[in-house]
Amino acid sequence: MRLTAETADAGKRLDQMLHERLPEFSRSRLQEWIKAGRVLVNGAPSRASHALRGGESIAVEPAEPPPLHAEAEDIPLTLLYEDADLVVVDKPAGMVVHSGAGVHSGTLVNALLHRFGQLSAVGGPLRPGIVHRLDRFTSGVLVVAKNDAAHRRLAAQFSGRQVEKIYLALVHGRLANDSGRIERPIARDPSRRTRMTARLGEGRAALSEYRVLRRFAKFTLLEVRIGTGRTHQIRAHLSSIGRPVAGDPLYGAPACVPGMPPLGRYFLHARRIRFQQPVTGAEIAVEAPLPAALNAWMEALEPLDSPL
Repeated sequence: MRLTAETADAGKRLDQMLHERLPEFSRSRLQEWIKAGRVLVNGAPSRASHALRGGESIAVEPAEPPPLHAEAEDIPLTLLYEDADLVVVDKPAGMVVHSGAGVHSGTLVNALLHRFGQLSAVGGPLRPGIVHRLDRFTSGVLVVAKNDAAHRRLAAQFSGRQVEKIYLALVHGRLANDSGRIERPIARDPSRRTRMTARLGEGRAALSEYRVLRRFAKFTLLEVRIGTGRTHQIRAHLSSIGRPVAGDPLYGAPACVPGMPPLGRYFLHARRIRFQQPVTGAEIAVEAPLPAALNAWMEALEPLDSPL
């Protein structure tokens, strides 16, 4: 498809202009094509944020639409617990839970389908078995439903705040108290739509409680218990008190730490989950060990008693 940017398009983002001209395609899908080099501006690849001047020649080569259902892939999985109704996995950092935002392969769902063949259908064809989620670069425990009845009962526990979820987070700086509570609503950040914020005083109610486990010269290791499950909750809450999670520049952490190798992820790990078996009602508690790479990075930090 060939388009020409008009005078009225001057100052518009490339993806905005394309979405206006090609409304049959979602903006995220158009952004995928731009990122893949399928959109050329005056014969050259560009960025979605490229500001048009008007008069540019734009060539668009559409890609095949993504599958309308998840596809099985032979990807290794670490199982922490399994019974007839559910499975708990140790999700590695970097793995997306399900398809979306331009990612359709290498997902946890795809790995689960290869391993188990069939999962609960309650979440739809792209999210079979998925009762709750973890951010892409958060590792740790994640519960998956094998059948619809188990899925509905587990979802009720999550929505009813009956599930105990405990995380480990290494944050920049020191906290004055050994424990604390952050109860601030979380909303989409109006100035940067890829992140959330707890600084507006409005949004969805959210509660995080933390306890100091270890102190370093410039970092603090926390155990964080969340009473709600909002998008980016721990990251946004800790950032709101000036203690961003290490390795998380989206929420204010430095891009690098002098004298330390890059983390390549943020230091946030879903350590423990406790819930009731959806059929028998028996209590199930599952833990995922802290990844060796995170532990090694933390142990290389300057101890608290070292001179600053």
